Amino acid sequence: MLISLTARALSSSSFLSVGNFVKHLPTINPSILKLSLIPTRKTTLSLRRASASTDSSAAVGGTGIPHFQTLTSHQKHQIRLYIDSLLQWNQKMNLTAVKEESEVMERHVEDSLAIIDPIRNSYLSRCGSCFEDLSVVDVGSGAGLPGLVLAIACPGWKVTLLESMNKRCVFLENAVELIGLQNVRIVRDRAENLGQNLNFREGFDIAVARAVAEMRVLAEYCLPLVRVGGLFVAAKGHDPQEEVAKAGRAIHLMGASLLQTCFVESHSKYGQRTAIICLKDGPTPRKYPRAPGTPSKMPL
Repeated sequence: MLISLTARALSSSSFLSVGNFVKHLPTINPSILKLSLIPTRKTTLSLRRASASTDSSAAVGGTGIPHFQTLTSHQKHQIRLYIDSLLQWNQKMNLTAVKEESEVMERHVEDSLAIIDPIRNSYLSRCGSCFEDLSVVDVGSGAGLPGLVLAIACPGWKVTLLESMNKRCVFLENAVELIGLQNVRIVRDRAENLGQNLNFREGFDIAVARAVAEMRVLAEYCLPLVRVGGLFVAAKGHDPQEEVAKAGRAIHLMGASLLQTCFVESHSKYGQRTAIICLKDGPTPRKYPRAPGTPSKMPL
């Protein structure tokens, strides 16, 4: 059964299981209101290397998957179910360029798990005292990266996988049901629509995105969904400095500021990736996000 979801009838106060979540709803066409823009603030870019939080079982020689080793046996089983499902579905649709189980584990799962520590450190220091019960949206989830992996690793989180392509939503629904996750919902819609829907706008503690778009565009996709005082985290490549610098204006227009850039170890050819972390300082003006397609065609 194909999923066709829009955001109008989804309430952020009611978190539904996937089995009861799928509905066929009309397309949202929110009105756009004009408000004055938040003044631009000066950005300070801080760089630090994120240390992995691992127990003794992480020091498994030659595995190359230290973050995976910190999971419980049940979580490891869930990850393996996800990988098996991903590779099977990838034979009939383009979900990932990676074809081998070991590559999926090292390049996708480990990269997704690696951003948890930087998120935890930033959230506890700037956003709140509890890290166990958070509302998270994965914008442009695609094959469920990083959102589905985060939902497995952090079962107390309520994770929304936002994806506009129907066939990918079908895969996500199948994977979530196969794994048995109760803390995940799937929304088939565009970020520009969801950001203008009051049931979702500024309703998430954290928005994450990986391999979706450049930072200027991601800021407009993601920050309208983040509550004031929450975080936007973009998983990027080994050297995002120029891209981050260009995104400064867009980040500020969305009511946020750049908090830090954390380096995390990676199995990419450069040996590291980065987590760009922004803090939502104030509300996003109602004119953002702009109409679907505009952010990518005319970046701020």
